[in-house]
Amino acid sequence: MERLPLRPLIVEAAARLAEAGVGSPMPDAESLAAHLLGTERMRLALIPMVEPEIADRYRALIEQRAARIPLQHLTGTAAMGEIDLAVGPGVFVPRPETELLFAWALAYLATLPRDHAPIVVDLCTGSGALALAIAHARPDAEVHAVELDADAFTWARRNADTRIAAGDTPVTLHAADVTDPALLTPLTGRVDLVVANPPYIPEAAILDPEVADHDPHRALFGGPDGLDVIRAMVAPLARLLRPAGATAIEHDDTNGGGVAAILAAADFVDIAEHPDLAGKPRFVVARRRGL
Repeated sequence: MERLPLRPLIVEAAARLAEAGVGSPMPDAESLAAHLLGTERMRLALIPMVEPEIADRYRALIEQRAARIPLQHLTGTAAMGEIDLAVGPGVFVPRPETELLFAWALAYLATLPRDHAPIVVDLCTGSGALALAIAHARPDAEVHAVELDADAFTWARRNADTRIAAGDTPVTLHAADVTDPALLTPLTGRVDLVVANPPYIPEAAILDPEVADHDPHRALFGGPDGLDVIRAMVAPLARLLRPAGATAIEHDDTNGGGVAAILAAADFVDIAEHPDLAGKPRFVVARRRGL
């Protein structure tokens, strides 16, 4: 059978995804083609023709994406910083917005004195995204990651093992509740930075099918106003931090002021709200008061 030109297939796929309401039809169509062909999106032009069998498999993938199965579930990976993470059913898919919190965390760690190995804790680690990306970027850091959900913890362990095999500094995983008053007691007063991407969506929020139907609800919703988990974890978080240690907490775009108020009430200082790439409030940073 004759080989088929790839670019018209991709254009046809993007039109199908747009018709299905997918928010990024062309990037997703290209990403799925690159995944199927074992290449990068930017190198697709180097593969002008494909076998009919590949075209059929590609159309089948596109139909799955048109059914609003998350792109990352179809490719099996999501990126954070310089690493790729395995993701799929049972774990929250890391979002590009969290890259901004990650970048802030690295910039903050760069300001610390080099008199000790920095200690970092990632609360609600999910797939391990922030913890593992930080450990990759800062091999000198002692990184701990906390996750309560058993399915998500399994994904985090898988990703942690992959990163160890790749030569990264091991991350210590803890199956624990971030709201537990006794959380990580041996680290009390020793932690330089706590990052968190907790469940923060208000219960009444209307979500895209990719999120509502595929991300674990336990990883999404934070009570009526989205702040239940954040309220409960701030006390353990504050106890873990050394004097003048910092935290960065991701939140729903309706809740920047709410998170800032919670941190202020817990005697944090230097509180600042940060927007995402769309200009919406996305994460709050603060410091524990120094001695």
